[in-house]
Amino acid sequence: MDYFTRYGLEFNPFIKNSKEILVDTSEYKETLFRLDYLSKTKGFGILTGSAGRGKTTALRNWAKSLNPSLYKVIYSSLSTLTPNDFYRNLVKELGCEPAFEKPDNFRIIQEEITRLSVEKRKTPVIIIDEANYINNAILNDLKILFNFEMDSRDRAAILLAGLPKLNATLGLGIHEPLKQRVVMNYNLEGLSKEEGKLYISEKLKGAGCNQTIFEDAAVEAILNASDGTPRLINKFCNASMFIGDSNKINIINTDIVMQAINDCELG
Repeated sequence: MDYFTRYGLEFNPFIKNSKEILVDTSEYKETLFRLDYLSKTKGFGILTGSAGRGKTTALRNWAKSLNPSLYKVIYSSLSTLTPNDFYRNLVKELGCEPAFEKPDNFRIIQEEITRLSVEKRKTPVIIIDEANYINNAILNDLKILFNFEMDSRDRAAILLAGLPKLNATLGLGIHEPLKQRVVMNYNLEGLSKEEGKLYISEKLKGAGCNQTIFEDAAVEAILNASDGTPRLINKFCNASMFIGDSNKINIINTDIVMQAINDCELG
């Protein structure tokens, strides 16, 4: 029997499941609001947050929510791509055949974005994830690449998402022209204590729980140790249930939580 069944759960809501429980915290709502604004305004947007703060979850669910007859979503991750691979990948994601030379790929990207925007009346939404790995060459190119009709209009929404140091990179003088094009910049700060409590209770409720699993002090300990980071909250809750079950404890106390936190930090 799975360790979480002791706690009246139909599945474990704190690990990656086929069933995702989205918790509408004010930060999550604000993130979606900012992303929606970018999709309508077009131009460049920045979304940052420390690891585990929920950027990817927000991006994935926002992208899924966009009407495919009005938007074409293109996703690219920079962590593994050289500049040339980045442009070739962008061409491929737009549904075209990549060229060998960069100037040709530039032309293909611009033509396809114009075609989507003017003929198909679709807004291309280009998500560049892990953009903290972006190098200066690509950053310098982006402003030129998405410059249409001598800067008079934006045909696409381009979102750079990554760790907070992305903003430090964009703050460099050489990137001032690109920074001036940014219409949306949002940093995920992490959950407040109240939101953290809501996050845990909503996750449990979504998994069919109707009993008390964590003592109030145990929840407090989890939130203190996680510093409002959803990924760490999940990790500590999961480890606490595992230890609680192996010790045949039905309501998790702070001793169990502290042991779980230590185990996670050693692991």
